[in-house]
Amino acid sequence: MPLLVVGHGTRSAAGVEQFAALVARAGRRLAAEGVDVAGGFIELAPPPVNVAVADLVGRGHRDVVAVPLVLVAAGHGKGDIPGAMAREQVRHPGLRYRYGRPLGPHPALHDVLTRRVDEALAGDDRDGTAVVLVGRGSSDPDANAEVAKVARLQWEGRGYAMVEPSFVSLAHPSVPEALERVRLLGARRVVVAPYFLFPGVLPDRIVEQSRAFAQAHPGLDVRVADVLGDTDDLAGLVVERYREALLGDIRMNCDTCVYRIAMPGFEDKVGRAQTPHDHPDDPTHAHGHHGHGHGHSHDHHEHAHAHP
Repeated sequence: MPLLVVGHGTRSAAGVEQFAALVARAGRRLAAEGVDVAGGFIELAPPPVNVAVADLVGRGHRDVVAVPLVLVAAGHGKGDIPGAMAREQVRHPGLRYRYGRPLGPHPALHDVLTRRVDEALAGDDRDGTAVVLVGRGSSDPDANAEVAKVARLQWEGRGYAMVEPSFVSLAHPSVPEALERVRLLGARRVVVAPYFLFPGVLPDRIVEQSRAFAQAHPGLDVRVADVLGDTDDLAGLVVERYREALLGDIRMNCDTCVYRIAMPGFEDKVGRAQTPHDHPDDPTHAHGHHGHGHGHSHDHHEHAHAHP
């Protein structure tokens, strides 16, 4: 059964290039098993997911494993990507897919994060360093809580003075707020660690905000780590998510999902209709389809199985 890697998309050429490199790297890992691998985006950049699916269908496949290339289960992983896959099932009658889990949290990601922080430290000690972990930020509290969990797991056992979670959009604390917090807690050296897969507009914003804070606080040593990037660790994790979806019963976290239960302040999201993003290179975009929701009209578990 082939692997379909589904990304969100970015306007960054470097980000698109690293996505393609990662898909190719995962493909090399599975080549000996004769597994076809394709990748596409749900918005912002080519290739769109419909082209990737058409490629696999053109090779004779009617069953695929779709792995969402997202770090946390927010709107993209819970709604947009399943919505895009549902649209492909309309285009290709008989197409079935099994849906993998988001990538994080996972020890492989923590290993890469640690390397990125160490690269920024360039030999300076961890115990005198505060880390500000920066997630994308979401209107989904469950996704934001995942970033806080990653920050705590990154702190455990690695010898940092502290690790604080933050967000570059839609949620608090912001990057400047988290930097101010660690400064007030006594930090003199901070590594801002973007919890992002590839380069893009938001990682660039993290750099800009960190530099502005450093200029306003000359007594604070502020450094910015690189994004996770195209690595063997990440390719191995994609393959791991592929294998568990292929062989097991993979379910999203439903206990705190805003599309399933009424979370305070998010009650309107329960049962919201699920529609995919528009992609400028997808024919439905030109035909005036403007779906852009983040909800579930179906049972929240069903897209974990072979017949969503």
